[in-house]
Amino acid sequence: MLGFSTVKVSGSSMSPTFMPNDWLLIKKIGNSSHPLKIHSVYLIADPERPGIQLLKRVKEVEIDEVIGGKAQFTYWFEGDHPSSTDSRKWGWVKQEQVLGKVFLRYRKGKIN
Repeated sequence: MLGFSTVKVSGSSMSPTFMPNDWLLIKKIGNSSHPLKIHSVYLIADPERPGIQLLKRVKEVEIDEVIGGKAQFTYWFEGDHPSSTDSRKWGWVKQEQVLGKVFLRYRKGKIN
């Protein structure tokens, strides 16, 4: 599907909302001039480990700067689990690190 991808949850940072082995449909997002929705869950690039993707919830949005009349936003992300590694460790996340929004969770069926 164009504009969508799937991910399999492998950690517990978003539990109990999403559990290991859950499958999620992710709607890819481009460089938007609109801020992300607070309380929604997004797939982001790990700020500390290149190539790693994380699921986190937007808690706060700030305007970082305005370039050519277009606002650039930064985001405060947190996992749902108290022991999540998130913005409490790495700080604000730039828009270009946001890869997509969780669209829905689904269960993969077994083929007999």
